[in-house]
Amino acid sequence: MNRKLTCLSQSWKFAKLFLCFAFLFSVPNCATGPVSGLLYSRIGFPGTINEDPNVKRELKGEGCIHNFLTLISIGNAGAGEIAFRNGITRVALVDHSSLQILTILYRNYCTIVVGDKG
Repeated sequence: MNRKLTCLSQSWKFAKLFLCFAFLFSVPNCATGPVSGLLYSRIGFPGTINEDPNVKRELKGEGCIHNFLTLISIGNAGAGEIAFRNGITRVALVDHSSLQILTILYRNYCTIVVGDKG
């Protein structure tokens, strides 16, 4: 009887460990873009397009959020802040990009704003 409890206890420890690793490698992929790789991914994907043909695409700005070991995140990827810092008063399009290395080691998420001074 004692041997069965020990075996069951070890199985439960393995199951908890497996669930922790599954959670660790699945959750960080939630906000990195439409697709991501476990070892490495670098992607760009479309955002919003202003349909007004009078808005020229002469200025470009980019802002990124950097994440290290899923413990520390720094940066600003807000389209409004990026446009303000780069003197863009009329936005033509907003795109996004993402870089991921070893899923939890390093990730970034960038917003690219293109437009003109108006």
